Amino acid sequence: MKAPFISFEGGEGGGKSTQIQLLAKYLREKGQDVCITREPGGTPGAEELRNLLLNGSPDRWDAWTELMLNSASRRDHMIRKVVPMCKKGTWVVSDRYVDSSRVYQGLVGGVPLVDVDHLQFSMLKLPKPDLTVLLDLSVEQGMERVKKRHIQVENVGQKKEDRYEKKGLYFHERVRDAFLQLSALEPERFIVVRADQSVEDVAVQICAEVNRRWSL
Repeated sequence: MKAPFISFEGGEGGGKSTQIQLLAKYLREKGQDVCITREPGGTPGAEELRNLLLNGSPDRWDAWTELMLNSASRRDHMIRKVVPMCKKGTWVVSDRYVDSSRVYQGLVGGVPLVDVDHLQFSMLKLPKPDLTVLLDLSVEQGMERVKKRHIQVENVGQKKEDRYEKKGLYFHERVRDAFLQLSALEPERFIVVRADQSVEDVAVQICAEVNRRWSL
């Protein structure tokens, strides 16, 4: 039986990584196999493309080029990891997926959404997630969290992936609005959770929705 595919979306600093780990822990306690992954990335080839997309100057790529790079990464990720995992009964939980392209390159970047969707769903035959968790947070709060995260990264000598963070507050306000717009278009697929709550309260709401849908 095909296992569910769940994506987490939202602007910078919303806590996706933390909540993904907590959901995976919950699912494993319920006896489920879980694979945590991310986009761009998730496979060796896709991780190489991630480096191109998330590092460098903010204007390194135009929106169409970004879309092509993300789509190549995503296609490899899906055929080599996500689809095989779901087919064998492993839940897949991904930090970002196709809705990020619909927002960053589409609604905000200027590529018509119909073209983004045609490429992703008609040409590349990519599936939509069974559930998308949108962690919604004000841009000011999100960027403050990002600053703290970068300090931690620098302290341990890791490389910052900060190309999108450099784009400015107005860009990120548009990103937040665009994600909320998508969630309103597909309320049956999205759950919107306020990310300014405690980590525990956010996790409880997400796990409750997963349990409601799949009766774990």
